[in-house]
Amino acid sequence: MSIEPLILEGRRVRLAPLSFEHEEALKSAASDGELWNLHYTTVPPPEQMNAYIEKALHWQELGREHPFVIVDRISETMVGTTRYANIALEHRKREIGYTWLAQSAQRTSINTEAKYLLLKYAFEEMNCIRVDFVTDVLNERSRAALARIGAKEEGILRNHMIMPNGRYRDSVSFSIIEAEWPIVKEKLEEKLLQSKT
Repeated sequence: MSIEPLILEGRRVRLAPLSFEHEEALKSAASDGELWNLHYTTVPPPEQMNAYIEKALHWQELGREHPFVIVDRISETMVGTTRYANIALEHRKREIGYTWLAQSAQRTSINTEAKYLLLKYAFEEMNCIRVDFVTDVLNERSRAALARIGAKEEGILRNHMIMPNGRYRDSVSFSIIEAEWPIVKEKLEEKLLQSKT
């Protein structure tokens, strides 16, 4: 079951369906900070971007993932990517992950609003009972950000992945469940209202 294209738009961010047309813009975004050199996340180097897109679109065709590009509406620049992953419609749950942003877009409201748009759609349109997040145990910034918005840490998945450099990655699992969404939504909306960038 293929996932239908979807556009989610906020004040600062537009999440648009990922396609091969975005390859050059995503290469440029990943090159802003040479993100593929980060040891705690997996961002494709420019020569692997086409394969990265192809794999995401394959999983979309199978109904397991729903990939987006992240567009900064102020500059109309593509600054990264994110997606719903591990979609389980029968259990009304999904994961938000594979998120990366150009260095110049980090520490702005872009990631916060992207998460807000994805969570709002998941809980209010898809009637999800749970949204998961999984991040590298070494990614302190990501862990702190998830905790700040109200996601609950559930534990560490040991030897969860093998990173491109061969390191065994332990991952930290977080979630937000439907009963928590109203409070999380309020926090995120407040944060976005206060944001100047």
